[in-house]
This record gives sequence, structure tokens and C-alpha cells, in this order.
Amino acid sequence: MLKDDMREILDGAIKAVLPENAVKEALSNPAFTSRKGKGKLIVCSIGKAAWRMAKAASDILGSGITGAVVTKYDHSMGDIAGLEIFEAGHPVPDTNTINGTKALLSHVKGLTADDTVLFLVSGGGSALFEFPAEGVTLEDMQDITHQLLSCGADIVEINTIRKHLSSVKGGRFAELCAPAHVFMVVLSDVLGDRLDSIASGPAAPDTSTSEEALAIIKKYSLKVKPELMAVLSRETPKTLTNVTATITGSVTELCRAVSELAQKKGYSPVILTTTLTCEAREAGSFMAGVAREVLTSGNPAKVPCAIIAGGETVVHLTGKGLGGRNQELALAAAEGIAGLDGVVVASLGSDGTDGPTDAAGGIVDGKTAGILKEKGISIPDVLRNNDAYNALKQADALLMTGPTGTNVNDVSVVLIGQH
Repeated sequence: MLKDDMREILDGAIKAVLPENAVKEALSNPAFTSRKGKGKLIVCSIGKAAWRMAKAASDILGSGITGAVVTKYDHSMGDIAGLEIFEAGHPVPDTNTINGTKALLSHVKGLTADDTVLFLVSGGGSALFEFPAEGVTLEDMQDITHQLLSCGADIVEINTIRKHLSSVKGGRFAELCAPAHVFMVVLSDVLGDRLDSIASGPAAPDTSTSEEALAIIKKYSLKVKPELMAVLSRETPKTLTNVTATITGSVTELCRAVSELAQKKGYSPVILTTTLTCEAREAGSFMAGVAREVLTSGNPAKVPCAIIAGGETVVHLTGKGLGGRNQELALAAAEGIAGLDGVVVASLGSDGTDGPTDAAGGIVDGKTAGILKEKGISIPDVLRNNDAYNALKQADALLMTGPTGTNVNDVSVVLIGQH
């Protein structure tokens, strides 16, 4: 029953943060409505939620729009009148990334001050919307992205590097659209909702500096060609005069939805944080520790309760297995709650895909560790090999949602029922 409740709560929370309502609300903004009918309206949508955001805009605005959508493989749900649809690689850009970006850029050439670019941005845009700066190749971008993902760099650090190697990130897309006005609608997947970090800030003044980019290279001892070091030294735009931005969704809203749905089911909710950023397996151990604390002391909530943490953890790759940060978190939690009755821990990527897998995350209880032990599977060994996917699969503990059409970070939940 606890697992059923958990799945229903998470499913309902994802539905609550789908982008359709957010786009509808944003397009009622006077900053946008005052420009309608003045000139061309170009729709450019990037990220994992790009298709749903573009479809919502199309339904609201009707015929006459043109533009392009660049989203992750298997995240498109069909044609949208007037818009070109491209699917590309994530988290590492590929040839289709370049092709989709080229097509999108072709729609914003030669615009006038009367024209408007409706720029719909969601998480994943950093990989999906890319055209390397002069002197940088796609292979260079792929190599440094692989290095950043495997060394434990956080999303802000990763995007700082991406911005300084790109011709469209760090405010440069807005410059390419000028003198047209860019009305940017953002579904945030970055803790703190920093506009210059979400999708690497294509239409936001960049607060990161070349000095910071070079410091990140040094911090993680990344292997970078001398030519790229010269590109990283070029500064990004610090001011933009042709952009209006509105943030319409975030992990805070996701956690709030989990809290409200848990309460409706009779669980006392506690949101611990919406800025969880530590190592995934450490976060799993922490969530398990919270469960034990609840059972022994009644803090921070009395049973039955739901303990909620939103954010985006990181993984240091030490092995060659298959998994993602939410799966590692869940597996680490399984070890910490081993033998406990009435406790379930789940961790979910809101986009429905966790790492390079078809799972959204993991869901475990007090029996999961024992099931794996009976199969001869050691959780510490699995975590060292970053093979959480295959271990959780053996325990029927994967969360499978399929692509959700949204992307507002991750949520981890401890659900504790009456004994």
C-alpha cells in the first residue's frame, strides 16, 4: 500500500507541474500581449519540455506562427503546425543538436524591432541547443561534456563551461535575435532559478566569467586543448536590452505538489529542502537516516508522514555500470532502511529519464536490500560500479514513467506509514 501511495503521489505531482498551464499563464503577460500583431511572431522552443511548451503556445496563439522545436529523443509527440520539430542528444550534444540549432537560428535571421521571438526554455536545453563558437568543434563539446559529467561538477559549473564555448549560450542567442524582442518563458531545472544557468542562459545576461570557467577547468583537472583555453577566455554578454523573461515552473512547485498530495492521503508532509545538491548516494543515506529518526523520536514529523527533498544531486563515476543519480540515491537509501517496516523511499527525475536509462528513478523499502543480498548483489559494490539500474531492476525497484514532458529537477520522498 505504501508503494502504491508513493507512486500515486509522484504521478500526481508530475501532472501538477506539466508546462501547459504555465505557458498559458505566461502568455497572458502584458509584456507579451502588447507586442502581438506588431510584426512577425517566431516560436523557438528548446529542452526536454520543448514539445509540450510549443504545443501549448500553438494552441493558444493559433495559426500564423513559425519557428522550431529542439527536444530530446522520444520527447516529441507529433507535428505542430508551422513549427519544425527536431530531436537530439542529451546529456551530450550530437549532430542532430547542431542541425536543430541551425534550423532554429535560421528563423531569427533578419528580424526587425517590431518582431517578437517567443523563446520557450526548459531543462536539457544546454545539450539540445548548441552551435559551437568559432574554433570549437562538436567533438570538443562532446569530450568536455563527458568529462564534466563524470568528474562530479555541478550543473552551474557545467553550464559555465558550455556558455564560454558556445555561440548561442550565455546571452548570445538574444544578441543574434536583435533588434527583435525576445519574450522568454522558462521552466526551471536549476536550483535558485538562475536565468543565466537554465539551459546555459541563451537569452540572459551572463553572470559567470571567463576567469570562473578557467578555474573550473583547473579545479577538476580537465583535459582541454590549448585552442579551447583561448576560446574560454572570451567573455560573454553582461547586459541585454531586448529580453523579457518569466519563470513559470520550478522544483519548489514540484515539492509543494508532493506535499499537498501526501497530505490528502493522510501523511503529514515536511519539505526539508528544495536545494539538495550533494552526492547522490550520500543523499540516499541521509534520507534513510531521517526515516530512522522519525521512527525513534518523532522528528521532524509524527507517523504517518512524508519527508520531501527537492534538488539535483551529483554522481562521481567510479565504474562502468548503468544508472542515474535518482537510482543511486534510492539504492543507497535501501541499505539504510534495511529491515524497517512501513518505510518507502523514492527518488524521481521529473522529466521521466534518470541518467542514460529508461527509468525515472528508484523506489525501495525495508525489504529491498534483503532481496538483493539473496541474489548475491552487494549494494556497496554496485554503487562503486555505478550500476544502480541493474541492481534495482533485480528487485523490481525501478520507477518507470516514460518521458513526462516537463523538467523541474528531482524530488526524493520518504513515506512512513502506521505500523
